[in-house]
Amino acid sequence: MDYRPLGKTGLTVSVAGLGCGGNSRLGLGRGASFDECVAVVRTAVDLGVNFLDTAEAYGTEEIVGAAARSYDRDRLVISTKAIFRGADDTAETVAHKVDAALKRLGLDYVDVFHFHAVNPTAYEHHRDVLAPALMKLKEQGKVRHIGITETGPRDPEQKMLARAIQEAPWEVIMLAYSLMNQGARLNIFPTTRRRGVGTLLMFVVRNIFSNAAYRRDVAAKLVEQGLLDPSVLSDGDPLGFLVSEGAAESITDAAYRYARHEQGADVILFGTGNKEHVRANVESILRPPLAPPIIERLHASFRHLTGVGLDLPGPVKSA
Repeated sequence: MDYRPLGKTGLTVSVAGLGCGGNSRLGLGRGASFDECVAVVRTAVDLGVNFLDTAEAYGTEEIVGAAARSYDRDRLVISTKAIFRGADDTAETVAHKVDAALKRLGLDYVDVFHFHAVNPTAYEHHRDVLAPALMKLKEQGKVRHIGITETGPRDPEQKMLARAIQEAPWEVIMLAYSLMNQGARLNIFPTTRRRGVGTLLMFVVRNIFSNAAYRRDVAAKLVEQGLLDPSVLSDGDPLGFLVSEGAAESITDAAYRYARHEQGADVILFGTGNKEHVRANVESILRPPLAPPIIERLHASFRHLTGVGLDLPGPVKSA
């Protein structure tokens, strides 16, 4: 495993991080037992993954906590999140949600606590009303570092994060980034690198990379809209060249490697309910960067796109 600093937090994190989402990503709701889900987490940790991300909304904090008890606490970096709906949420709400998360995790503290999926219209309330309460909890030792995550599908231009990365108290952000959603290269990463804000990358692999028919449908619609050159479909698959020209073992492999080696990327989050997929994903994230001509082609073809591939978890929808 490769490790790196998480911004200026002082934490050292694995470049591959397990996103312990519910439903399909950790097998919940698909017949997997609690113990089977714990085994998925332990497989990742045994491969060197030390960054585990969960959330109240995922319903997997108990799973992460159970897995964590098999290891020295100092070995792991555990991140969780909670959603705050609006102006009715107060400092007391924050304290209650942090305490509830710690109880579910079975921990005395969490390494990073994020405000989850913050809409641009709700940002000021989170910054001015809720964040001071989280700072007090940091002083008490319940939270080591303060984070904020975007709602990618509902904020594809990353307007909320563009503000947050300029301001206190955010030490870590979670953002959508992929080889077909490259906006953060120019709009986010230069600032996070300069200010030492840690970055956790999500949406690195979604349906658009794993489902060829869906990918072709999306690309065809973008061609119709004038957002992609028709030549991207000359071989039928807009990303087929990544495999046919030997750049990567699969399109998913290329997607992980593209994000992993982007300047400004700290942790590449992946999720799965299958132990073998854990190994395959980690292997991809640890492979060398794609060749420069391939990177240049990806940038030339897709750098202008916004919000492509940010489908929410669940069944593949028609493009």
